[in-house]
Amino acid sequence: MFKKGTKLYSIVTGCCPKCHQESMYCNKNAYVITDTLKINDCCSKCGTKYRIEPSFFYGAMYVSYAVGIAFAVAAYVISNLFFDASLKITFISIVVTLVVFMPIIMRLSRNIWINFFMHYDKSLVEK
Repeated sequence: MFKKGTKLYSIVTGCCPKCHQESMYCNKNAYVITDTLKINDCCSKCGTKYRIEPSFFYGAMYVSYAVGIAFAVAAYVISNLFFDASLKITFISIVVTLVVFMPIIMRLSRNIWINFFMHYDKSLVEK
């Protein structure tokens, strides 16, 4: 399920959706805030252009909303159901979770968005 050639692999690792051989991002560390969303122009292995059109990644904002909700629900479940925290502590844990994981959420949403439109191609993989 989580091996090279699957969409899930490309989404989680942030690699090229066509060849899965190189990271789409200039800096693999999402927590370097100045480089969080800096993306390479194209894949150096297969030549796939990541910027399909000028405003391509605007659609990732909608995906980001859903991913943020998933993180918030996870924070709620962990804090309220597992630790039996009060409503105030649960709310604070949700806010802290969303702030701490913001760079990850932004990258995941971009990865999901580009994988809607591009698919893995075995013929591009070097042997």
